[in-house]
Amino acid sequence: MNHNAPLPLAHLTGSRPRVLTLAQLREHGVTASDAAERPWQQILPGVFLLHSGPATSEERLHAALLYAGRRGGEAMITGLAALALYRFGSVPALLGLSHIDVLVPGTRRLRSTGDVRIVRSHTPPRSQEVTGLPVAPVARAVADAVAQLDDAGTVRRLLSEAVRGGHCEPAAVVRELTVARLLSRPHVVDAVESLLAEGRAIAEDRLYHLVRGYDLPEPVWNVDLRLPGGPHLGGVDAFWPEHSVAVEIDTRAPRQGEDEQWSECVRKRETLERLGVTVIHITPRKLRDWPEQQAAVVRTALTASDDREPASYLVVLPR
Repeated sequence: MNHNAPLPLAHLTGSRPRVLTLAQLREHGVTASDAAERPWQQILPGVFLLHSGPATSEERLHAALLYAGRRGGEAMITGLAALALYRFGSVPALLGLSHIDVLVPGTRRLRSTGDVRIVRSHTPPRSQEVTGLPVAPVARAVADAVAQLDDAGTVRRLLSEAVRGGHCEPAAVVRELTVARLLSRPHVVDAVESLLAEGRAIAEDRLYHLVRGYDLPEPVWNVDLRLPGGPHLGGVDAFWPEHSVAVEIDTRAPRQGEDEQWSECVRKRETLERLGVTVIHITPRKLRDWPEQQAAVVRTALTASDDREPASYLVVLPR
């Protein structure tokens, strides 16, 4: 076929992104030899860029997905490319990335090639749609990015932006880092410690706003509870002494020693409840996404206190 002859997919070459697989070209009656005669580029195995200039960021992303998703396989953008799509300010622009990470099921037989780096998962997450593309959830994308990074400052900035920007909660990030076995790296552990501290501070601020924004009675904040002359019972984030109601922000994350941490949490709750204290656990995500619902839970507990047996006398000390 002469390369000047019109092809049946002329309506596609004028659209964007101008990227098709060889199989898609064949569906339009274009053979491999036909494609070779056109001013097109095979930018990845079996994937053609339908113009002679450099690929745009959008075309690189589409090409990576087409390559990884051949033969009907699932694929989604992850790593730094995904975070760029989520508009993270701490990552380079898409054009500045040397690689595009693509997450695929662990059973797929694919190799990294060109500017596409294949990342495998035995249990891939449900993708999110960003600018019309399948993209890994933020926490998973962060973990895949961190896996390729050695700079402590960059890792800390990524984790901080994921939480401070409201993209996800610290526990979700730590969960993905744990699954990826990245918590054995000292620079990642240091970043996680900073992340958890920052995440708790953000959650505490949300709790303050919840109490004041929904006109709940003012509690005493961040206190330790003890029996008179007895042992330390544990700390809570907010406590209403007149109602014997306590709120504790649950920022636990799946890390080493979680079983012990969970057991201690259960013991504290059971002890306080035996003493007549109603303990409400609220996660940072619930504070962020459903504050009205959480305010209703607290208000109900405060109102119901009149119908309960009086609680044991407790000593309340600042933490």
